[in-house]
Amino acid sequence: MIIRRAEQKDCKRLLELVQELATYEKAPNEVTVSLKHFEESGFGKQPVWWGFVAEEENVIHGFALYYIRYSTWKGQRMYLEDILVTEKMRSKKIGSLLFDKLIEEAKEKKLNGIVWQVLEWNKPAINFYKKYHAKFDGEWINVSIDV
Repeated sequence: MIIRRAEQKDCKRLLELVQELATYEKAPNEVTVSLKHFEESGFGKQPVWWGFVAEEENVIHGFALYYIRYSTWKGQRMYLEDILVTEKMRSKKIGSLLFDKLIEEAKEKKLNGIVWQVLEWNKPAINFYKKYHAKFDGEWINVSIDV
């Protein structure tokens, strides 16, 4: 298993994995981004996301996608948008390889932390993050609007 930077040629597979994640999170119809928009957002003139893939024998079995977030309190932080290992490849330490790569990347970019969200019912993910001594904040409420 190798962990490498995501490339534009990976986008079709990444969107398949995004769909797998959405299905797991009980929101299969919420993925509406087009392949063209996804590619442009990651590999166009002004990319807004970056990522890593876990690949074995030319098959991508997992990925982690992040962007840079700015906190007026903390400065620049990595925001982990998604991390996923395909169901059949879980329990093989691939998630740890991806997460460790994110930590390494955050340190190299001199970011002061990594933030993300996890669904409260996703106990496997919560237990995974606890291994990294993640801090869980139950005080904030997620808010969004569609425009």
